Amino acid sequence: MRSDRLRRLAWIGGLVAGVLLIVAGAAWIYIGADARNEVQDTITREQIVGSPDMSPEGIAPGIEEAGIEVEVPDCDVAGEPIDSGERARCFAEYMRIHALEGTGGRTYSEMGRFLDPSGEEVNTEQEAAKGPNGRPVPNPARELWVSERALATGLELAYVGEQVSLFSIATGILFVVIGIGLLVMLTVGGVLVGRRDEPGAPPRGG
Repeated sequence: MRSDRLRRLAWIGGLVAGVLLIVAGAAWIYIGADARNEVQDTITREQIVGSPDMSPEGIAPGIEEAGIEVEVPDCDVAGEPIDSGERARCFAEYMRIHALEGTGGRTYSEMGRFLDPSGEEVNTEQEAAKGPNGRPVPNPARELWVSERALATGLELAYVGEQVSLFSIATGILFVVIGIGLLVMLTVGGVLVGRRDEPGAPPRGG
């Protein structure tokens, strides 16, 4: 009698666990899908379109003209609308190349903050030329890098957000499958045990 009660409690516990797994999985799928749609809608609203040179072949002449060495992306968004995290990351990779073309292959930390009266880069306000407002003249190449990377970073975060949402969806599907599998096992196991308990059934262990 006690074993039957324990068996019933175990069956109820397994049933509850299976249902919770399905519910949790469905919630993860919904949250992931909603986040993915939000990322894509946000990117699409910006109406960004890849420039004609944003392809491995199209970017090559600019790299050669700038005389820089940089790894060329293997993706292609030339003339394509940027409406997904994958395309956003591709666009950001080409933006970085554009920035390097404008700075002669130098990154933010390799450039001076200001320009002196002769147009040379310097790092202190004392050495810098002064503009009409009396403030040091900023280095336009450095500001170009900052602007390009600021937008590129936002696009890269969109890619990360989309990947996280896909992981959430995949995890939710896994939970649902495990939950359904657990319920099926409980159902089949319950049926088999019930048949063995029927009158005339062969004794357990025999």
